[in-house]
Amino acid sequence: MKFRTDPARIRGSIAPLMTPFTADGAIDHAGLANLVHWQLACGSHGISLGGSTGEPSAQTIQERATAIRTVAAAIGDRVPFVPGTGSAKLDETLELTAAAREAGADAVLIITPYYARPTQDALYAWYRTVAQEFPDLPILAYNVPSRTAVDIAPETVARLYRDVENFVGIKETTKDFEHFSRVLHACGPDLVVWSGIELLSLPLMALGGAGFVSAVANIAPVAVAEMFEAWESGDLERARELHYGLHPLVDLLFVETNPAPGKWVLEQRGLIGSAFVRPPLIPLTASGEERVRTLLDEGSAYLSPVDGFTAKGAHR
Repeated sequence: MKFRTDPARIRGSIAPLMTPFTADGAIDHAGLANLVHWQLACGSHGISLGGSTGEPSAQTIQERATAIRTVAAAIGDRVPFVPGTGSAKLDETLELTAAAREAGADAVLIITPYYARPTQDALYAWYRTVAQEFPDLPILAYNVPSRTAVDIAPETVARLYRDVENFVGIKETTKDFEHFSRVLHACGPDLVVWSGIELLSLPLMALGGAGFVSAVANIAPVAVAEMFEAWESGDLERARELHYGLHPLVDLLFVETNPAPGKWVLEQRGLIGSAFVRPPLIPLTASGEERVRTLLDEGSAYLSPVDGFTAKGAHR
């Protein structure tokens, strides 16, 4: 939790882990720890868990809390840990956020409550309530309107940032790039803003973003981390090369519903023992596999090495 007092240091490629399951559907904690070790060896600047890529809505609160503890222990304070701890229910959100705080999370991502479609005033009340329960823990909103059916307005983000001391930022998973700009314009450059849209990760940096939580880091963590570092060092040509080079791997992840294609890749590469996804998702279909193989070939130069981190011979 050494980054908890200075969330501005949580920058770069924050890898949003997929949650590995065994073939019979239980959380594979050894596999989860292995993914953490591999991510850190590949240079990821931070770790997240429990976003859409991690299938949180298919897990119980207790399962999510246990997975958070597994990841926190594997990280060991080497990089920032920012788990998603939100739910559609307030009591569950508070319970899971408390578990994350106790496990040593540096900050938490709270998704906008899904299905209920709260108003902007209701969203303000929601985030303020959670933040006040955990005044020592940095809180970031997780805006993903394609999955939640609600979009937190830039003015609401600014109101929270102004009124709530430990509300420090937002993960923007919206393809409305104007939204990114209006959030930063309303709040100022000190707001921590991460992109959750893969192909908007690099463009966000030009607006003053702090980094990205990109699902493609699950299969290409070296390239995603290097893209941030190239931008930071002023090597814009290399940053753009990586951005465009990653296109096929980004497309791969969404051939079918994320994370089924990515889990198939992780299993094929030996990083996890099973590509199982929990219902209502299904594993990658035969037609999807054909398309994924084509995109893997196109983006193979940007895949990260897995030597020493296969599920049967993983570092511990």
